Amino acid sequence: MSSPDIPAPALETVRIWDPLLRIFHWALAAAVVLAWGLGKFGPDIMTLHFFAGYAVLGLLAFRLLWALVGPRPARFTSFVYRPTEIAAYVAEAWRPKPSYWRGHNPLGGLFIVAFLVVLVLQVLTGLVADPDDFVNVGPLASSVPSWVAGKAPGWHEFLGDLTLGLVALHLSAIAFYRIWKHEDLIRPMLTGLKTVRRG
Repeated sequence: MSSPDIPAPALETVRIWDPLLRIFHWALAAAVVLAWGLGKFGPDIMTLHFFAGYAVLGLLAFRLLWALVGPRPARFTSFVYRPTEIAAYVAEAWRPKPSYWRGHNPLGGLFIVAFLVVLVLQVLTGLVADPDDFVNVGPLASSVPSWVAGKAPGWHEFLGDLTLGLVALHLSAIAFYRIWKHEDLIRPMLTGLKTVRRG
């Protein structure tokens, strides 16, 4: 469905998201949910939680590399915007019409950066954590000062709750775009195809 402000000839459906980026997106979603669930409700011996965390670490390493050498829509240069650009987009985002943005819009780009930073910190605190149980000790706990290793479990738990909040925000944004702006953000991440402004 085209916007009343944008005639159909000014729109085109193009492949925006490459297959590797789409696989990464859904694999990261599964790994984060699994790691969080195992951390909150899993066995006392957190071996499976560690494995899920290693999967998140590997996926983050791929995403950071892909943001430097991947296709243009996946690169940092395509979704890191100046504060003025973000503010201008926010001022328009509440209008009930699709944005037809080519790739991540400025608000979505800001979210991605924030989410990646939180996940990197989440993984790092897990790697260096030395909890009171003396069992679920991170593999790099001995590489940092003891006070850091001792504080890391608390930071790790806080960042886990923050991650859950960001996931909820992400899902809310998808619902907002679908219901209010009539823009489907899920299908492009499944097929790679997105209707955008031409040019």
